[in-house]
Amino acid sequence: MIQEFKAFIAKGNVLDLAVAVIIGAAFGTIVTSLVNDIIMPLIGVIMGGVDFTSLAIQVEDASITYGNFIQAIINFLIIAFVIFMIVRTANNMKKKEEEKPAAPKGPTTEELLIEIRDLLKAKS
Repeated sequence: MIQEFKAFIAKGNVLDLAVAVIIGAAFGTIVTSLVNDIIMPLIGVIMGGVDFTSLAIQVEDASITYGNFIQAIINFLIIAFVIFMIVRTANNMKKKEEEKPAAPKGPTTEELLIEIRDLLKAKS
């Protein structure tokens, strides 16, 4: 069982996945900062100085902070849009590579043999 586990861990897919998770977490932090520190203050100014994180409803002893929920939705939408743009760009680049015409190849062996045969016929 340990050998199988080592083989599983050593596969490239697992390592790629680990790298993707780490980069994704770092990217999430960057996007969260973009939303919290740049986009939301601008939206708040446009809406008349509203700070979404302070929006809440008090129901008896419970405080329902729906502003944080709005913030989370905006974070999700921005992250989803950025990932969409990255995947779209990568797919477009892949399509362009696939559409490139193949480099012209030299004559096939059969074509060369036919040419040699014809040259030999012409000399005799």
